[in-house]
Amino acid sequence: MLSPELEEKIKKIKILILDVDGVLTDGRIFIDENGLEIKAFDVKDGHGIRMAQRVGLKIAFLSGRVSKTVIKRAEELGIVDVLQGVFFKLEGYEALRVKYQLEPEEIAYVGDDVVDIPVLKRVGFSVAVPDAVPEVKEVVHYITRLPGGRGAVREVIDLILKIQGHWNNTMERYR
Repeated sequence: MLSPELEEKIKKIKILILDVDGVLTDGRIFIDENGLEIKAFDVKDGHGIRMAQRVGLKIAFLSGRVSKTVIKRAEELGIVDVLQGVFFKLEGYEALRVKYQLEPEEIAYVGDDVVDIPVLKRVGFSVAVPDAVPEVKEVVHYITRLPGGRGAVREVIDLILKIQGHWNNTMERYR
């Protein structure tokens, strides 16, 4: 059960910015002997991203690492804002805020590690996954039930769509 104050915060969200490793993935990185990097993404998270895009919610990826796998996944999902190699994530957050002329309260962010804290402290709706480091859990508005890479992103998107009143129209497509 969410507080009325948190529901009001969620109603204002226009963009969802997602950390990648530990949020869109379970945080593990597989690298074969040829240097090929493999990450696992949850298909339900991907479908949730598509549902969010259909109602006009912008989605962006913000990662401290650089990965061709992330570019490929973003292309599959039609995500144009993919900021990688951004260790100081506040810079990426500010670039997106300025690009879309948004106020901080119109931005949601999902993170899991200490590099995410500066952004989590500035957004209107901050979210952590259950296995986030304790310092992250201390500063967020919401902690998902589902883990990163296993439906956490979908959980957040479903929550936003429901609170913003998009859920019933979104579900009509599937009835």
